[in-house]
Amino acid sequence: MLPLFVNSPEDMSKVRVLTMRDYSEKTLKALHKAGVLHVEQSEELTPADKALIDNERGEVSKLLTCINSVLGELSEEQKVSFPQDTEVIYTRPFSELKSEVVILYDRISNLQHRTVGPGEELKRLSELNRYLEPLAQQDYLRLNDLNFSGKHFFSRVFVLTSEAYESLRGQLENHLVESFAVDMGEEKIFYAIGKSGERQVVESLVTEAEGKVLQIPQDNLTVREFLQATGDRIHSLEQQLAELYRDLRGEIGENLEKLVLYREVLSTEAERLLVLEKASEANYVFLIEGWIPERNTEATLSEIRESIDYVYIDTRKSEELEDPPTKLRNFKWLQPFEVIVKLFDIPKYREWDPTPIIAYSFALFFGLMMGDVIYGLGTILIARFLLRMFTDNPETEGFKLFQKLIYISGGVAVVIGLLSGTYLGDLGEYLGIKNLALVKGIQEALQTPLTFIGLSLIIGFIHVNIGHVLGLLQGIKNKVKGTIPGKAGLFLLELCGIPYILHAMLSIDIPFLNALVYSIFGYVLVLSIVLIIISSVIQKGAFLGGIFWLFDITGLLGDVMSYARIAGVGLATFYLAFCFNLMADLFSSMLPGVVGHILGLILAVIILLVGHILNLVLGALTGFIHSLRLCFVEFLFKFYEGGGREYSPFKLKTRQSITVGAKS
Repeated sequence: MLPLFVNSPEDMSKVRVLTMRDYSEKTLKALHKAGVLHVEQSEELTPADKALIDNERGEVSKLLTCINSVLGELSEEQKVSFPQDTEVIYTRPFSELKSEVVILYDRISNLQHRTVGPGEELKRLSELNRYLEPLAQQDYLRLNDLNFSGKHFFSRVFVLTSEAYESLRGQLENHLVESFAVDMGEEKIFYAIGKSGERQVVESLVTEAEGKVLQIPQDNLTVREFLQATGDRIHSLEQQLAELYRDLRGEIGENLEKLVLYREVLSTEAERLLVLEKASEANYVFLIEGWIPERNTEATLSEIRESIDYVYIDTRKSEELEDPPTKLRNFKWLQPFEVIVKLFDIPKYREWDPTPIIAYSFALFFGLMMGDVIYGLGTILIARFLLRMFTDNPETEGFKLFQKLIYISGGVAVVIGLLSGTYLGDLGEYLGIKNLALVKGIQEALQTPLTFIGLSLIIGFIHVNIGHVLGLLQGIKNKVKGTIPGKAGLFLLELCGIPYILHAMLSIDIPFLNALVYSIFGYVLVLSIVLIIISSVIQKGAFLGGIFWLFDITGLLGDVMSYARIAGVGLATFYLAFCFNLMADLFSSMLPGVVGHILGLILAVIILLVGHILNLVLGALTGFIHSLRLCFVEFLFKFYEGGGREYSPFKLKTRQSITVGAKS
């Protein structure tokens, strides 16, 4: 099939790589570097081999955790350029890499541990000061008074939420001799004195309400004296911690490139070990198998043979009953629309890839629905600058392809807008420019409701029938019973049945057709219905086929009529812009006087900005959604199944830079 219309996925070869067990790691690294092998599950590993792999994966996971904990100390994001190629580090033995990471982590970890003690003490003293500060107004209170346990009485300081305190207040007072509370906004500091026998009851009530008993030192100091002493200690701890963190971050900064590079290499190692679990190992050999695109086979195998001393490689083409992964191959300018196909489902290996026809269809539908120069440019700008706000990683290949899809679709909208002279609706007329259309006929067609609807239905008729033709060809290719009579019946119904129905029921005659031709068309109409019924019975059985054949006919009409949404969205976008322009024009001259004229102009500008931005967003969203629906529901279901497995090669991923720090 012509690649400009529909395409076929790349041909795949089955590859089995057999080598001595001692060369397994080297073989995997060579395959990883080549980056073209889609690994398949082969035989299961022995329990002992699995244990070794699990242990090594555990070590890699621990090392990654160590590095991530160190990078978590960075208070700001930093963009790090790798000092050397990741592949160079990756080819080194894992034991050497592990040793270097452990030494570096131990050195930094020691600095981290030195911050733990002062940090905990600072947290404890800061919290104690915050809660005791409201009690410092009571000059007679000493620390011993706040945390006393005697034979007859006890005293405690509790912290409760304001809501919990109010609900417990009555119960607590029943068990206390004296108490008072200090309000701290959402919390209450509650100083209580009670009989020793009631202490456990009071503390239980507080803890059950998710309150806490303040741990106060047993010192013979007033609260104010204690706060003054701890204030100096807090200041000293803050200085000590600041110096420790400065040393810690300085050490991290000096080794930041290494840390990031090690993390990348360890992540790659973790991926390699995960793939290793899929591999098959016999008693004396190591086996891995998978799929490689045929065009990459020779180069990849040559590279492996050069890297491994003892290796046997077996390649063959896929067999009929096998299900290789699907690797799409399209012209570069069509590749963004692979995103649309994958949203539906990736094609099976032996199924046609509809990306080319989807590309033309989606871009045309979107362009007709948007059909405005400024809106098209706005859509492109949104895709360029704002779309990345809605994804965690705008550097992925999928996101970049989606951006390009929007660029192309927005570009088609710009072209249609230029041809029809549509700039923010009819804004040009309000600026004194009578007509900006490059092709007046297109302008009239797209701005006249009945003409635009008719054009949309013609596009729908052609598009739906392309789907049926592809369905017929796909059915013949796959030898699906009943396909030929069913599709032939539909085509005869359209070619002869529609003119006959228009003539017989609506008295609408087509030029150059006489009574004899219409009589023949009547018989052809009956034949087309018989063919559709036969096809339905063959495919669905006598009972269901005898019922559902009618939906094959009515579905054709419904599918074509669905394309009226192109005109609906396109006209709605244009007339909504027209309304905003009209409102702006009315408000600009509504208020009398010079001041009123200025205010009216300001109001008009606001209406234009808000209105057209809203219309742009709505037009882009509805244009995208309805274009997607027409491609999926009215088109792809006619011939396309999907359900393939996407080609996902075992590949070494390298990046030029990476962002690390507070948010990473």
